Amino acid sequence: MYATRPTLSGPRHAVSAGHYLASTAAMAVLEAGGNAIDAGCAAGMALGVLLPDLVNVAGVAPIMIRLADGTVETIAGLGHWPRSLPPDVFMREHGGKIPNGVRRTVVPAAPDAWITALERHGTMGFGDVAQYAIRYAAEGFAVYPLLAETVALHRDEYARWPSNAAIFLPGGEPPVVGTRFVQSDLARTLSCMVAEEQRAAATGGRMAGLAAAHAAFYRGDIAREIVRFIQAEGGFLSMEDMAGFRSRLEPAVARRWRGHTLLTCGPWCQGPALAQALLLMERAGFEGMAHNSAGYLHLLTECVKAAMADREYHFGDPLFTQVPLDALLSPQHLDARLRQIDPDRAHPSMYEPLLGVGTPADGPVRADPPKVEADTSYVAVVDRWGNAFSATPSDGSWNSPVVPGLGLIPSNRGSQSRPDPAHPSGVAPGKRPRLTPNPAMLVTEDGGVMPFGTPGGDVQIQAMLQVMLNVFHFGMELQEAIEAPRIASYAFPSSFAPFDYFPGRVAAEARIPQAVRDGLAARGHEVKDWPEVTWLAGCVEAVLSDPRAGLVRAGADPRRPAYAIAG
Repeated sequence: MYATRPTLSGPRHAVSAGHYLASTAAMAVLEAGGNAIDAGCAAGMALGVLLPDLVNVAGVAPIMIRLADGTVETIAGLGHWPRSLPPDVFMREHGGKIPNGVRRTVVPAAPDAWITALERHGTMGFGDVAQYAIRYAAEGFAVYPLLAETVALHRDEYARWPSNAAIFLPGGEPPVVGTRFVQSDLARTLSCMVAEEQRAAATGGRMAGLAAAHAAFYRGDIAREIVRFIQAEGGFLSMEDMAGFRSRLEPAVARRWRGHTLLTCGPWCQGPALAQALLLMERAGFEGMAHNSAGYLHLLTECVKAAMADREYHFGDPLFTQVPLDALLSPQHLDARLRQIDPDRAHPSMYEPLLGVGTPADGPVRADPPKVEADTSYVAVVDRWGNAFSATPSDGSWNSPVVPGLGLIPSNRGSQSRPDPAHPSGVAPGKRPRLTPNPAMLVTEDGGVMPFGTPGGDVQIQAMLQVMLNVFHFGMELQEAIEAPRIASYAFPSSFAPFDYFPGRVAAEARIPQAVRDGLAARGHEVKDWPEVTWLAGCVEAVLSDPRAGLVRAGADPRRPAYAIAG
C-alpha cells in the first residue's frame, strides 16, 4: 500500500490535527512543558480560527481524556436547547423543518469545554493555550483550497447575513487561495477573555484566572451581546441559559476487542455505533478476507448499516431519552442483528428495529447525491507522560449569522436534532442534540493508547472503523492505514436536516478497483464513485503510543489540510 507521507515518530510526544498550524500550536505547548490536555486545547481553539468554515470558536467541542494512570473522562462539550424553546415550534411554525438562522442555536459549549479540560487536568492558563488562536485570528493565515471551495459552495448562504459576508466574502467574493484570512473581531473577543483571566490570576492564581475567563464568556459582556443579538433575530437563547451552563462529564463506553479496549463517548453522540459495528464485524468473522475486497467491504457496510439503524432508533440525550445501550451492545442483540445480515446480499432498506418499536426512517428518500455538510475537525495528542487527548470541535459558519463585533457564531448544532419532539433525538427545552462528532481512543493490549477521530458527519464512524481495522487487523503502518481508500454507506437517515435517506447507497473512492466496486453492485449495493481522494471520505487523525519501542507515532489525513508532528 502506498502512502504520500511517512508515519512520524518521536520519543516524547506527538500531535495530529486538522490544520498544520493547529499542530504546530500543540507542539509548541508540549515543548514548553505543557501536557496533552494543554496542547489539545491549544490546537482545538486554533482549529476554530484556522478552519472557520468547519469549526466555530463558540460551537461544540466533545473531548475524551485518558490520563497516564488509566483514568478516562469525557467532557461532552455540547450545549442544550434554550430552556424557553417552545417544543413544538418547528412542527408548528416551520413545517417540520429546522431552518437556517438563529432558531437552530443551542448554548455555545466549546469555550466551556476547553476551560473545563484545563481546570480538571491541564497545567496552563487560558491565555497560554489561546494565544495561538488569537495570533492566527489577528494576523491571519493563508487561505487553503478547501476553505475557498467551501465558501464558494455556500456563497449565497454567506451573503445572507452582512456580518458573515464581511468575513467570508471580502469585496463580495469568496476568498482566494493563498491570500490572507483575518478575523479581527474574533481576536478581540478571545483577548477580552484573556484580559479577564490575567486580572483574576494576578491575585488568585491559575484556577481563579480560568474561572474569570469562563465568566467573561458566559456571564459578562460577551454573553450579553450574544443573547441580545440572538433574541433580536428571533431566537430563544437567554442569559440564564448562558450563565448556568457547564459541560456534562459523561462516562466513556468501553468494549474489549482482541485484547484491546475501544473507548467511545456515550449515546448523546454516535460514538457507541462505532463499538457496535466493530463487534458485529468480529462476531460475523472476517479472518481471511482480503483488504478492501468485495466480500470484506460488503460485510463492513452491512454491519455499519445495522449499527446506524440502532443509532436512529434509540440514541439521544440520556437525560431525556432512555437509551438501552447495554442491550444494544450485548451478545444477544449482536447475534440477532447478524441473523438479519445476508453475507451475499445487501439489505434493501434500513434494518428493522429489534428492541421496542423504534422510530421510522422518516427522512426523505432520495435518488440524487447526499448533501454533505463540510464541518468539523479533530485533534489527537499523546504526551511524554502517557496522557492522551482526543477532541472533535465543530459547527459551520454558513447556516447561522455571525454576532456583529464578536466574530463568532453561537452553536448552530440544533441542526442535528429532529424537529419532532417525539423522536429520541427530537427537540426539547434543555435537551442536547445528538452529535455526529465523536472523539475516541483505543487502548492497546500492550499498554499503548491511540486517540483518533475525524470530521465527516455520518461518515465519521465508518472512516474510523476502517482505519482502526487497517492498523489492528491488516497490520498497516498508521499513515498507510489513514491514506488507504475508503467507502461509506448512506443507507440510513442523515444526521443533518432534512435527514435524507439513501437505501442501498455506497460511495467508494475510485482507487478501489473497478472489479471490487462491481462486486459490491452484484451484491445489491448502489455504488456511487467518489474521486480517487476526497474529503467526503473523512479526514482521520491519529496518534499511537508504542510502549515496546518507546516511541509515539502519528499520522494525518491528506484529504484535508491536516498534519502530524512528533518530537
